[in-house]
Amino acid sequence: MVEAKSFRKAIVPSNLLQNPSPGNLQSTRLALHVDAKRCSCDVYIASGCLLYKVEISMEGSSVTQGKEGLLIPEHAQVVHSSVVSRCPHRSEIQSVVVLEETDCRTAACTIIMSIKWQLRDNCLILGTVDSYGHLFVSRLLTDSEDIDKLTYSVPPRDNGVGEGSWAGLCFSPSQWSTAAVARCFNRSVDVYDQDIHVRSFHTLWNPSSLNFFQNSLSGSGSSLLAVSESCQLTIWDLRTKENGGCIQRIYGSLGDIIYSVCSSSAGEIAVGGADRTVTIYDPRKWAALSIWSNCSKYEITGLAFSSVDPNYMYVQGVDYEVFCGKWKDRKKIYSFRGDSNWLGFSKCSNGDVLGGWCDSGSIFVADFI
Repeated sequence: MVEAKSFRKAIVPSNLLQNPSPGNLQSTRLALHVDAKRCSCDVYIASGCLLYKVEISMEGSSVTQGKEGLLIPEHAQVVHSSVVSRCPHRSEIQSVVVLEETDCRTAACTIIMSIKWQLRDNCLILGTVDSYGHLFVSRLLTDSEDIDKLTYSVPPRDNGVGEGSWAGLCFSPSQWSTAAVARCFNRSVDVYDQDIHVRSFHTLWNPSSLNFFQNSLSGSGSSLLAVSESCQLTIWDLRTKENGGCIQRIYGSLGDIIYSVCSSSAGEIAVGGADRTVTIYDPRKWAALSIWSNCSKYEITGLAFSSVDPNYMYVQGVDYEVFCGKWKDRKKIYSFRGDSNWLGFSKCSNGDVLGGWCDSGSIFVADFI
């Protein structure tokens, strides 16, 4: 059972950022991290070539509900805000990802640029990718201080030739050093082990979302990658060379672009897009477990399974609507709205905390338990 704990609204300081860049249809320019006590939330937002960090207070647990489970926001205080200097991009940042390492001592560290990263507890991996596929990755402490001031970057395979477009980024949940970068206009997905290129996948259509997922049959969470391209979902295996690494194609409605793909801890894969429908697939048979038709008023551009209960899902519409529902029963439980279109939206990797950034400059943070 998922319950709403709090819903807050904060304003990005005008002296930090006044006119954000419009970005792309996919709201992937926000990432957030919550401390262990859930007293504050670090929200990372990207506009143009710069990355900003906004720390928002989360003290208190009151929540106000309107009709049909609509959450009413309360004002939240911005504790601190700054420009993050660890990712000097030269084109517009398209995706921001923050991954938490609960215990860095168990991670295998390799030498990068002849310097070995130190092993610390409570580490974060911050990754950004711009419109030409240039990747920057930093390893941070929870106080957002970079370990030994080290950051590695990976330039695009074609050195940035051609036209810029949306680019997506995801890390493997079981091995943080494995990252995948999707480039829309290039129709390609590049996989890296830190700054070493592992392999490339060439999609038939423009990729719009990607996600590493767990598979109970293979027992691997770092080798299987789900990619949405146009109206189809494709599954790629890093260990397979046949068919270019593609092991499965699932076709949706012709002409209805899939904008978002995500996976649960149990292995289910969810997709949503222009048809305003959420479809849940079973990776053991590649058959649909549930089809939640017309659940959103507009196109779906963001999906996330609940970390508390995988039977619940968070769905984000292209305008300013977000709701939480039980996908098996196709029933909405909670919903909330921004005050304008989303520029960035994401769910915290270590809990059910959602963050959204609107083009009005407002940041909304919803906490579920």
